[in-house]
Amino acid sequence: MPTEAQIAGGHKATLSNPNTSQEAKEHSKQVLENEFNGGDVPKTGDDGNKNPGNVAGGLKATLKNPNVSDEAKESAQQRLDNM
Repeated sequence: MPTEAQIAGGHKATLSNPNTSQEAKEHSKQVLENEFNGGDVPKTGDDGNKNPGNVAGGLKATLKNPNVSDEAKESAQQRLDNM
């Protein structure tokens, strides 16, 4: 099930797509104005509920990645220690 942000994003994409008919653009504009406060909706993932296991996995990957700076590795280690 798409979120409001995804639906609004689809309508925004329709407005900026040069291959879309004027009728489709008018429809998307109406939907954004009437149902989505002009397209002003929270982004997907703005709820702040991140899976701690995934976060820890990403931080651990940062520590092992040879292309990551020492500063970033230190920051990742501190964040892991605080979890």
